[in-house]
Amino acid sequence: MQSEAKTEQRSNRPAYPVRTDFRRRVVCILGMPFDVVTLQEAVQKVGDAAAHDVRCFLSTPNLNFAVAGMEGGSAADVFRDSVLRSDLSVADGMPLVWIARLLGLPIRERVAGSTLFEALRHGEARRTNAGLMSVYFFGGPDGVAERAAEKLNASSSWLRCVGYRSPGFASVEEMSDAETIDAINASDADFLVVALGAKKGQAWIERNLSRLQVPVVSHLGAVVNFVAGTVSRAPSWVGRSGMEWLWRIKEEPALWKRYWNDGWMLLKLAVTRIVPCAVATRLRRRDAEAMARARVAVRMYGRSCRIVASGVWMEGNLSALRDACEQATASPCDVHVDFARVVQIDSACIALLLLLYGHQTKIARSFVLHNIRPAVMRTMRLHCADWLVAYDDRAQRFPQQTVLP
Repeated sequence: MQSEAKTEQRSNRPAYPVRTDFRRRVVCILGMPFDVVTLQEAVQKVGDAAAHDVRCFLSTPNLNFAVAGMEGGSAADVFRDSVLRSDLSVADGMPLVWIARLLGLPIRERVAGSTLFEALRHGEARRTNAGLMSVYFFGGPDGVAERAAEKLNASSSWLRCVGYRSPGFASVEEMSDAETIDAINASDADFLVVALGAKKGQAWIERNLSRLQVPVVSHLGAVVNFVAGTVSRAPSWVGRSGMEWLWRIKEEPALWKRYWNDGWMLLKLAVTRIVPCAVATRLRRRDAEAMARARVAVRMYGRSCRIVASGVWMEGNLSALRDACEQATASPCDVHVDFARVVQIDSACIALLLLLYGHQTKIARSFVLHNIRPAVMRTMRLHCADWLVAYDDRAQRFPQQTVLP
């Protein structure tokens, strides 16, 4: 009866509203926003979203995500932007945790997508009806999703599989037909686990998110294989040591090329961005008085909004800037952020700007960040987020841009 009522409630309500939580505590690592959460906190957020039928697009970026997002070109931009539009973005990789520690950022724990799934499986977020969370597996090699469903339902678990589908090697467009979406929605799942390969999976989710009536959606590529038993998970101590890539190569030898390329890119970033950023962060003086004097104003011009900030903006004083983001996005409009009088920012401020940019792309309105001082620009470049700044030669990226006084 509870399940039938929930199905009727979801089928009769409109699509999930487009929303962005600017109160999230996020930091920028390699040009992407990451939520400052522990595994238990992430599990609880996912469980609460499923229980209260609130949309949660969960992304689990690892080093490969970050590297792919910096490759350049429209495909890389789309992939990176999918993380910026997520409702929860967790650091799924020890290299990211090590970078955060080196930069003095408050991320201390790896939150792997597979570990999060196992925590839900063992009942660490018992907030859904009857204490169970229903799961739908979409993707994976032929027969693997079916096997994963059988194994999950045969075990003593707080997760129950209510459907699966393996679309094979079809294109994103072909996998987005009405029959596929209707089957997923008809399953009444709380959690849609997508396994199509990172780029393809994120693209499929982005294309169909507005049509899906499943509250929690995430690409967790390896989870289907792990549950089915076709690939063995690395022991927890291997993951904590940062050597899981060796284990994954043992299980899936074809992954060696990806890890080789990511490793070389990490070395390059360490020399050009990460270490210089760590040095600059330690040399930077935290001026509490300057932070207290920071000001921000929001000015509306018809269907355009201008956020004008001044002073020093860092994690300890972002409340007013968060208010400005909420005010600017209360109704759909073009957003222009003027940093002419901003003299210093940090990773948390950059991450907030990334969320604002992500929101604007969700609603297909423009975002322009301009009038950046050289010192602030250096900070953004060291955090791999200088692409966010509106250069004159990139004006075509913002076709709705309006010149404001």
